[in-house]
Amino acid sequence: MDVPVLNMKGVEVGKLAIDAEKLGGEVNPALIKQAYVMYHANNRVGTSKTLNRHNVEGSTKKLYKQKGTGRARHGDKKVPQFRGGSHAHAKHRDAEDYRKDMPKKMRRKANLNALLAKLIDNEVKIVDGLNDGLVGGAPKTKAFVEFLGAIKVDNSALVAVAPENETVRRSARNLEAVTLIPPTQLTAFDLLNHRYLVISKADLQAYLAGPASQITKDAKVNPLGRKKEVA
Repeated sequence: MDVPVLNMKGVEVGKLAIDAEKLGGEVNPALIKQAYVMYHANNRVGTSKTLNRHNVEGSTKKLYKQKGTGRARHGDKKVPQFRGGSHAHAKHRDAEDYRKDMPKKMRRKANLNALLAKLIDNEVKIVDGLNDGLVGGAPKTKAFVEFLGAIKVDNSALVAVAPENETVRRSARNLEAVTLIPPTQLTAFDLLNHRYLVISKADLQAYLAGPASQITKDAKVNPLGRKKEVA
């Protein structure tokens, strides 16, 4: 698969050969959906909480005597059927209650497969130099908007840019339809939540040759990116 490489003015300056087989060969919707659901669930912070009768502030005094009034038996006024009382089935959730998991190799394969889907739909904009062409090399939002127009990005965009590239990050951070992400952290969730992916040629090559590309037994036997032990 040959993908066009553009400069900051939107002019094609070359081609990048990408092996589709390393990205899964063909799009696997079931695998991508499983990964998307996992990433989505793991983003939940679990702040859903309501009070039970022991958490409601107030007196624990019995409202009236047990017998002889002809009314229902009651203890204190913190029970669910009274105004200002507690919840009958109180919620006490945290992030771990929603957490899902996938094997590492499956997760990586889903991310690569989502990238393949973007490549097939011509929604990946590969740039020769992501920092070249901005006015004076200084952060300027207007220049970045013109850059997006030149490469024909007319919808939401996921811009993969290294944290140290302050010029691009500061130029794009105020744009509502643009999300910035480090190139090493591309996921199926972020790719599917945006129409376009904008990434430099060098960053994409590093991503496809780095730990994210290991979807076989090598991921466990000889993992890339492992820190070398100091003797």
